Amino acid sequence: MSKLLWIFRTLFVIVVVAVLLTHLSSKEVSGEVGRANFYAILWIGTGLAFITFFVDVFTPKKSLAALAGMFFGLLVGIFVSWALAPVLDMVNEIYRLGLAETAIQAVKWIMGVCICYLTVSIVMRTKDDVRFVVPYVEFAKQTKGSRPLVLDTSAIIDGRIADLYQSKLFDAPLVVPRFVLAELQLIADSADKLKRNRGRRGLDILKRIQSDTTIDIEIDDEVVPGVEEVKGVDQKLIVFTKHFNGRLATTDYNLTKVAQVREVDVMNINDLANSLKTIALPGEIMEVRIIKPGEEAEQGIGYLDDGTMIVVEGGRNKIGRDLIISITSSLQTSAGKMIFGKFEGFAHKGNNGNDRTPNRRPAVASTSENNKT
Repeated sequence: MSKLLWIFRTLFVIVVVAVLLTHLSSKEVSGEVGRANFYAILWIGTGLAFITFFVDVFTPKKSLAALAGMFFGLLVGIFVSWALAPVLDMVNEIYRLGLAETAIQAVKWIMGVCICYLTVSIVMRTKDDVRFVVPYVEFAKQTKGSRPLVLDTSAIIDGRIADLYQSKLFDAPLVVPRFVLAELQLIADSADKLKRNRGRRGLDILKRIQSDTTIDIEIDDEVVPGVEEVKGVDQKLIVFTKHFNGRLATTDYNLTKVAQVREVDVMNINDLANSLKTIALPGEIMEVRIIKPGEEAEQGIGYLDDGTMIVVEGGRNKIGRDLIISITSSLQTSAGKMIFGKFEGFAHKGNNGNDRTPNRRPAVASTSENNKT
């Protein structure tokens, strides 16, 4: 696209030079009589071409919307000035003001400049709100087709979004902003082992989604107006989603509430899982590594790969060990899932060095308490 644009700019320069040479060699600008016309065409044509090329090349991408609004306001101002010009002549004749033709022309020029200034100023200040009935004009980006689903880091690390798309439940395109990918890489490079594992899991899931030909996903590198001005990934996500008229996919409870306050359409994957009633059944067996002590006596805390918290009774003194537990209950909320279980035994190592549990069927738990880091 960049090469094609520069080819178009080169053609523009060639056409301008050809037009100037053609008119400068005509009879009207030759000799002493046409000297004024010669310099007028030369300097005005060269100046306009240079200004046009300069504005095109050096206008920042984020200012293009403002530039389009300025041109629109200028067109409206010229049209209004053209419509009001005959009114001045009519007023001069009806009320016999006796204004000379030069005075009328001066008033028309001043009126046109003032109207153009006023319309450009109004459009520049209200370009996001101005609408007209016929034709319908809105200074906002219109999304064609399905509204895109914008992923944050928690939704990517969670991983269930890939399963949802593979089940054909959703068909909207997925969008991962560049600052989300940067945050995911920062988590994967963290010195904390748990954060590092979750970051790497998110990158693996993202690669898995990209390799699936049935899922439409895009890593968006576009510089969106207003995104760079705000601080924090959560605020950037809200501005980015608003700009693209999309929906925000997350498992972060706090981000969900903030997005709802900012009137951004948000899909909390935990709420979706809760509505589908996917729970871990009591009595099922699973393995978990105890990471830290719990709040209550004799409780140990562990996590699944997706960040689901496991509370184990009798696991407080077994930190760092792989345990076999039986599920007693589970709790699913908008903040994530918590699974409660009791200690049944230690997980044994097989010959290949992997943990194994003979004659046990592992439970599947696939939601997270809060994957936002």
